[in-house]
Amino acid sequence: MALGLALALAAPAMAADAPDAAPDAADASGAERTIVVTGQGLAATPATPAYDTQTISAAQLNATASGRIDDALLSAAGVQQFRRSDSRASNPSAQGITLRALGGNATSRTLVLLDGVPMADPFFGYIPMNAIDPERLASVRVQRGGGSGAFGAGAVAGTVNMTSAGQADLGLLNAQGLVDDRGETTVSGALAPKLGQGFAVVTGRWDRGQGFWTTPESQRVAASVRARYESWSTGVRAVAPLTGSVELQARVAAFEDNRTLRFAGADNGISGQDASLRLVGRGAWQFDALAYVQARDFHAVTVSSTSFKKTLDQYATPSTGLGGKLELRPPVGGGHVLKLGADWRRADGVTKENAISAVTGLVTARRNAGGRSDDVGFFIEDDWTLGPLVLTAGGRADRWAITQGHYGELNAAGTTTVTSVGDPAVASRTGWQGSWRGGAVLQAASWAALRGAAYTGLRLPTLNELYRSFTLAAPNGSGGVSLTTTQRNPALKNERLIGFEGGIDLTPAKGVKLTLTAFDNKVKDAIANVTLSSSGTTTVRQRQNVAAVHARGLELGGEVTAGTLSFNGSLAWTDAKVEAPGTALDGMRPAQTPRIAGSATLAWHPAPRWTGAVTLRHVGLAYEDDLQTAPLRAATTLDAFAQVPLAPWASLVLRGENLFDTTIVTRNSGGTIDIGTPRTLWAGLRIGLK
Repeated sequence: MALGLALALAAPAMAADAPDAAPDAADASGAERTIVVTGQGLAATPATPAYDTQTISAAQLNATASGRIDDALLSAAGVQQFRRSDSRASNPSAQGITLRALGGNATSRTLVLLDGVPMADPFFGYIPMNAIDPERLASVRVQRGGGSGAFGAGAVAGTVNMTSAGQADLGLLNAQGLVDDRGETTVSGALAPKLGQGFAVVTGRWDRGQGFWTTPESQRVAASVRARYESWSTGVRAVAPLTGSVELQARVAAFEDNRTLRFAGADNGISGQDASLRLVGRGAWQFDALAYVQARDFHAVTVSSTSFKKTLDQYATPSTGLGGKLELRPPVGGGHVLKLGADWRRADGVTKENAISAVTGLVTARRNAGGRSDDVGFFIEDDWTLGPLVLTAGGRADRWAITQGHYGELNAAGTTTVTSVGDPAVASRTGWQGSWRGGAVLQAASWAALRGAAYTGLRLPTLNELYRSFTLAAPNGSGGVSLTTTQRNPALKNERLIGFEGGIDLTPAKGVKLTLTAFDNKVKDAIANVTLSSSGTTTVRQRQNVAAVHARGLELGGEVTAGTLSFNGSLAWTDAKVEAPGTALDGMRPAQTPRIAGSATLAWHPAPRWTGAVTLRHVGLAYEDDLQTAPLRAATTLDAFAQVPLAPWASLVLRGENLFDTTIVTRNSGGTIDIGTPRTLWAGLRIGLK
């Protein structure tokens, strides 16, 4: 089916080579015109540099030691998941992406786009990392700060815009296979044939392994196991010209990711099927029209940390994401680039789970919870170039709705014990909310540009935050068990961002670029897991809107290219605090957020296809909890990558993760900890045919 779609889309491209091709395939003299098919969206507008933006190139993405997108994104300092675990050894629901320490829980506060399509899970808001192969991307643009353009609702911390590689980037065949020192394997490939004046890209990837120990040796028990994982993803993307200035892009993809965490039987996983259609016009009236559908699922089993038997089976969390956008850029002239349009997003989902007796193994309760959220946005933005000065201003109006909310619980006999019936908090609600942003870039000298921006934004609470409660049981340092319950809150309000920033970009010499940004961002009504009570080994939290999370900081970046050597580095220092007057939270740092984070990569390219690179990363002290009682100590790691040609079509690839074998604490529950990736060495082959 996927291959058939690719061939069907390519038919117009093939027709352009035929004698009866459409009239716009030739100019007035009858000479054949060259049609350029990019497979990308519209170009960035002139004022994009007004906002703190960092681009991660294809060369950097391909030289990532782990070969995983979550690792590659750390090249932009300040990007973080809720936990420090990578996507082989974490619960997928903790894979939210945020920037500038504006988090309060595991939900993404950064809008993550792949070829214009939002990637966050419709129910939880996490990013399915295994569905995104960094080696199949042309670039990643990380823009910090709020957004008011297409799909701007949700971009309270920034936007990560990922662009897929096309046929010209990948060649006809691009594949690799590697094995590490634990016997784990990764195999991936892309077939990208030209089809007329268009192309198709068929991709696949399979990762599997016994995993590493996330439990320190001193805390292991008989039921402790390695973080076993197995994941696969596949997709077909086809691009075809419809006219000389209009191209059609289509994508279908599927993925599955299964993991085991901490104890035997504590299995969890995600799966999904995505499809999108995109129409891009680059004529006088430029446009970008997009529609997508996503079907996602999540499952997880919780195992008791004392009896090591199953206590909770979250056996299904089916959710659906639907959406689309239309962006127009009319030819207004006068140095203006105007864009206006509308977008729509819907998230619909439900969680289904059974509570199980660790003694009898029988179901004691059956629970379900879910709902629907919608957002329709209208946006307009104009960039005005006045010689060395570029001004930009834009606004957005969102009509949001939260509907069909429900939760319930039945006991073993089928009797209702908990119900949302009669709870006024789950009643449907709607509203309008506006946001704006504006900025300027001044080319003050040939080697210096000054920039500044201010913005607002919003994020709707996820269905998970609104309707699902859960309890985690974990061993504590006293040999007992700690229980942490996080309660639902159907009355959560939208998060609202207000912020400003200023910066300078310097190019003092050829091949040298230095950037400095100072920012002040505040997320009002920030959603956080707030501790209500803590007694003995039992902690009760609830998702609540705190007054604000306020972050101030500095971001530094540097790029240097000198002959065969290159350097890319970034450093983020962030002073983030929770504003919750009258509570113990007031003045505390948000959970899991470090004050300082940095990344630096030194690469050597002595000849075509030869690469050597080392990456040094540091993440500062953070805390597991909102009250800062459980520290996650600072960690510094060193990664390495090397590619050595063996033949015109084959290269040896060597990768090393965490070469210092630094202990990375990813969870701390009363002294019982989880640890991240240890030293891991990879070797394999990379094959490429043009």
